Amino acid sequence: MINNRSVPPNDLLPHLFYEDVEAASNWLNTRFGFSEYFRFKQPDGQLHGVMMYYGRAWIMLKNTSLSLTSPIKLGSSTQSLMIFVEDIESHYEHSKSSGANILEELMETEYGERHYVVLDLEGHQWIFAKHIKDVSPIEWGAEIRSLPIGF
Repeated sequence: MINNRSVPPNDLLPHLFYEDVEAASNWLNTRFGFSEYFRFKQPDGQLHGVMMYYGRAWIMLKNTSLSLTSPIKLGSSTQSLMIFVEDIESHYEHSKSSGANILEELMETEYGERHYVVLDLEGHQWIFAKHIKDVSPIEWGAEIRSLPIGF
């Protein structure tokens, strides 16, 4: 495997589209604790993208385009991102006290997570969670179809 310092080694790197990448980067840093790894500009000097991370979770913020837009412009969310944090209570309190729009208060789920749901400044939905117990999917009504290798 090649080590590429421009792209993290995750199996998934979500690209989130914002009308204002600079504002989004600052907002995600101050409300959720994401850190900026790098940024890049278009030839005209406009900020085009920002790579950010929180622990081992990585995201790419990009400018909107004709075919890719932010939820606020679309008028609805199309996905949510779940980020695992160790101190979920402190993360929740920080997000809430900094004015983030909490959609679902901090709670325990039937599938063994403690989580809350929040919207960012342009309507992307985020779920911040912590594993709190091991629960078989069968216990809460799911059907197991196959097990991934090493699971």
